[in-house]
Formats: sequence, structure tokens, C-alpha cells
Amino acid sequence: MALVEIRDVYKTFTRGAERIDVFTGLTLDVEQGSFTALMGPSGSGKSTLLNLIAGLDRPTSGTVRVNGAEVSAMTPAQLATWRSEHVGFVFQSFNLLPVLTAFQNVELPLLLTRLSKRERDERIRIALGVVGLDDRMDHYPRQLSGGQEQRVAIARAIVADPTLVLLDEPTGQLDAKSSQEVLTLLARLNDEFGKTILIVTHDPAASGRARRQLHLEKGTFVEQGSLVP
Repeated sequence: MALVEIRDVYKTFTRGAERIDVFTGLTLDVEQGSFTALMGPSGSGKSTLLNLIAGLDRPTSGTVRVNGAEVSAMTPAQLATWRSEHVGFVFQSFNLLPVLTAFQNVELPLLLTRLSKRERDERIRIALGVVGLDDRMDHYPRQLSGGQEQRVAIARAIVADPTLVLLDEPTGQLDAKSSQEVLTLLARLNDEFGKTILIVTHDPAASGRARRQLHLEKGTFVEQGSLVP
């Protein structure tokens, strides 16, 4: 079953007098429970596609549906609520708040929910346990390695039990060992917890962990493959 359905999407930016066509009729299905790597050169539209799926940006025309909901037609208020329940987003730059502990950073998405403090605390402990950082929950980002910071970011992305986890170059700032730890974690989230994962990456090691690889060039899929697990 397709969790993400993108149909005939056009996306155009204007820069001064220049018009930039990123997508001209893009169509894509992402199956529920899949682990997909989105690859391609810089400027090919990979991050734009993630932003459209997450509702952080809107298509110029066409539709984006996630789990049956038409993301591209929601109001900003509807998007904020929908995103907090259905999408976990992990950025390349971690985006942790330096004045908050790991525990407090992971708690942020839950502040938008109606969970009690006790329920929030339980979810945070579970999420940090899943990423192997239950012994670092009181540490601040400056007290963590890059790999640990990225794992905190992943814990924050999964703490609300989202339908879909989107990651933009999650290993881009990590050394080889930390990258492998993060990729092993993503594979576990997919295998054991059934999370649908879409990762934008230039890293062959990252794409190699995915079960499906999509290649974007100039806003068009030039090659689509499937890797047998």
C-alpha cells in the first residue's frame, strides 16, 4: 500500500527575473514500511521533495498525499497539527537547541500534543532507549559527539510515533563510525518497528542500507531500483 502518493507535481521557484522549474509533472509512490534512499546531484530537487512530503513547502500544482490525507491542500494550522502526528523530520545540521538537554530536545514535539507530563516522560525515555542514549538524557548537545547528537535528533523525530520518518543527509556531518551507528539504527527502526523511512543522501553506505533507491536528476527520476533485503 502506498503511504506517500505524489501525482503530477510541478514546483517552480522565482529568483529575481529567473524562473526555476524544479519539478515538471513528478509522480511517485512510497510504500508503507519501506526504506527508500533518494539520491542525485546537488540541485536535483531531493530536499525540495522531502519538504513537499512533510508539508514544509507546497507544490505549484499537483497533489501530495500521505496516508490518504492531501497535504498540499491543508491550511498552515492543519499542517502543524498533521505534521506533529504523522511526520518525523531529521535535518543534516541536527537542529538541537543548545540550552536544552537531550531529554528536553526530544520532548519538544510532544509539547504540541495533549499527553500528560507522565505520558510524555515515558515516551521520551522509550525513544532515547531505542537510539541507545538513555544514559545521556541529561546531557546538553555540547556534551555529546556528533553521532550522539544525530541520534538525539532521530529520537526527537520518532518520539510522537510518526507515520513517516524523513531524513535529509543524516550522515553528512558524521565520521564513518558514527555514520554506521546511525544507519544501523535506521535499519532497526524499519525492520523492528516498521517505520517508513525516506532518506536523502549522497552517501553510498547510506543508500546501500535502503531497500529501494531512487535517483533524481534535474527533477526527474532517471533510474528506479529495488534492493532485495
